[in-house]
Amino acid sequence: MITVKPSVGAGTAQSGDPLGLDWMWVPFAGLSATQVYDLLALRQRVFVVEQACVFLDADGIDRQCWHGLGYLANGDLSAYARIVPPGVSYPQPSIGRVVTASNLRGVNVGHALMSQAMAQVARLYPGLDVQIGAQAHLQQFYRRFGFVPVGDVYDEEGIAHVHMIAKSIA
Repeated sequence: MITVKPSVGAGTAQSGDPLGLDWMWVPFAGLSATQVYDLLALRQRVFVVEQACVFLDADGIDRQCWHGLGYLANGDLSAYARIVPPGVSYPQPSIGRVVTASNLRGVNVGHALMSQAMAQVARLYPGLDVQIGAQAHLQQFYRRFGFVPVGDVYDEEGIAHVHMIAKSIA
């Protein structure tokens, strides 16, 4: 497990963590049962319920990933992302399942989460570009971290997505 205090981190975005979340990066085997429950519950609340997208969230990839968890002082998981190793989803490492709790949107928690994720990718995979499959309406958000679209918009589970790549930050 890697625990990091909130910081601007790598990438081009310049937003710290306004809520002082405690961040940790944990390989799947190091997650506790409570952490697995928390991350699955947050992902399902947002992706399945809020976005009304019926899909298999437990896609078989989680076991190979590092999981970024952002907890409030009261113990609530409020932000999450996973880092997928190169060769699993894309030739490059990838950041996926990027999610913040709905009650914390608009206060830069998502920016703090992506800053943490980009810094962790640089630590784990120095010198490698990063690829994501972003929801198309979030392209401007991801551009702040150096991502540019590659290819056309495509449908994934009824939501428009686009592949984006950020050049290595290490």
